[in-house]
Amino acid sequence: MGALTVKSNRIVAAFVAAVWFSIPAAAPAGPAELDQLFDRLDDEETEDWQRIEDEIMREWSRSGSASMDLLLQRGRTAMEQGDIAAAIEHFTALTDHAPDFAEGWNARATAFYHAGQFGPSISDIRRTLALEPRHFGALAGLGLIFESIGQEDRALEAWRMAQAIHPHSPGINEAVQRLERMVSGTDL
Repeated sequence: MGALTVKSNRIVAAFVAAVWFSIPAAAPAGPAELDQLFDRLDDEETEDWQRIEDEIMREWSRSGSASMDLLLQRGRTAMEQGDIAAAIEHFTALTDHAPDFAEGWNARATAFYHAGQFGPSISDIRRTLALEPRHFGALAGLGLIFESIGQEDRALEAWRMAQAIHPHSPGINEAVQRLERMVSGTDL
């Protein structure tokens, strides 16, 4: 009976493995679903904007490939641990293998920003926005970069573009207000 049990366990394990590995990764939301989320985010009456923002960001983080999602997660983990060089390596591998995945470019832009490499960061933000023009996070990053290099007019423009997409974000709204005062020369 022992040999039969071992053989049965191996067959069950092989079957489970075959089924498990044949299940595709969760596919990213289609354009219609994201359009609906952005419509709800733009609505003045929306009270659950944080949940909608989270859904959008979750959708942006799904490449449709488990391998690419793993590279994104490894890069994010490296960033959280302060290993910016490793994060850039992971995100570079991601952008090399999934050049149409906007969040890979945005993640690398963020890593470049933290490394003080504003030129490469801006380049990746451009690529992000070419793939996903509504990426309010990339626009906010662009605003931060322009602000860091003393280009307040351009920073305000980037922040306003982010605000047009995500009017509920306190961080975006505060940046717009701060820069409007700075650019107009009004102290409050």
